[in-house]
Amino acid sequence: MFVKIDQDESRFKQIVRGKIRKELKKFMSQGELIGRQGKDLVSIPLPQIDIPHFVRDPRKGNGVGQGEGDVGTPIGGDGDQDGSGQGKAGSDPGEHYLEVEMNYEELAEIMAEELELPKIQPKGNSNLENAKPRYTGINTAGPESLRHFKRTYRQALKRQISSGTYDFEKPFIVPIREDKRYRVSHPVIQPQTRAVIIYMMDVSGSMGAEQKEIVRRESFWLDTWLRAQYKGLETRFIVHDAVAREVDRETFYRIRESGGTIISSAYKLCLQMIEEKYDPASWNIYPFHFSDGDNWSGSDTQECLKLIQEDLLTKCNAFFYGQVESEYGSGQFLRDLTDKFSADDRVITSKISSRDDIYKSIKEFLGKGK
Repeated sequence: MFVKIDQDESRFKQIVRGKIRKELKKFMSQGELIGRQGKDLVSIPLPQIDIPHFVRDPRKGNGVGQGEGDVGTPIGGDGDQDGSGQGKAGSDPGEHYLEVEMNYEELAEIMAEELELPKIQPKGNSNLENAKPRYTGINTAGPESLRHFKRTYRQALKRQISSGTYDFEKPFIVPIREDKRYRVSHPVIQPQTRAVIIYMMDVSGSMGAEQKEIVRRESFWLDTWLRAQYKGLETRFIVHDAVAREVDRETFYRIRESGGTIISSAYKLCLQMIEEKYDPASWNIYPFHFSDGDNWSGSDTQECLKLIQEDLLTKCNAFFYGQVESEYGSGQFLRDLTDKFSADDRVITSKISSRDDIYKSIKEFLGKGK
């Protein structure tokens, strides 16, 4: 019975994974997952999956219920309705959604399969070590919670057979104190890596609500992948127009600003964060900058290119720039960045013209396994 249930559950999980993989591009562009995050799980609405369950026959209107109401009142009605619904009858079936919960590791695995993402090779593995207990030994003393029942039974059996007290006709094993065996833990040193994502977003007057929404959705998928690669991922947020400042996650996604754009202000604040807390020898650092590419001046762009080359690239795994298309942005910054770093694969750029480009952009950012 239980084997059959396990088989059914396994098959259902395979169906769910197949549905998610099939709909992954739509999830990335439409963003149904973003508002459905729990602590470690994501709630995913999937159409056209119907799980067998008990329902009340709608044709049998009479019945006994609990609470207020008279005997025979249709459930869910007010006594004056026949429960048949309102509106004209139609021939098309309604679309039914089932919400399934999936942890970030499973979602990242599906994402990797669909986008063919390589595993990230973290830097700094030898600099951080974490001692975790592993129960690999046996001892004659220890707490009862760690008693090894199989070893204890075997020792009692050996003792009774060797002493001649074991009855083969009526086998009965009674362990004594000397028979008891306990599991013993030994510390196992495991390499531990840490990572931080620093998101930077242009919030000047040329960046509208649609551009910020694209950044929000893309950030969710970047978080999902990097969270699967690193335990204890940290996230920092910077917004900038002519001046940069750090904000929390909610502010980052909801802020409305206006004014000019000085991109170098964000890069300087990003470097300040790194110098204050994130030693490049111990941390994997991922700066992502999103803008419409409209910088205040050519001289500031030159300063940005210098900051990337001399500072950010020496401290970070790579530098990522995503340019969203806006009605007012010139897009010049992406062209300048590409001209300067066309031969350097540590500078990864992506042009995001609309929500449909998020799928392609994620692959461009993560496809090199930095």
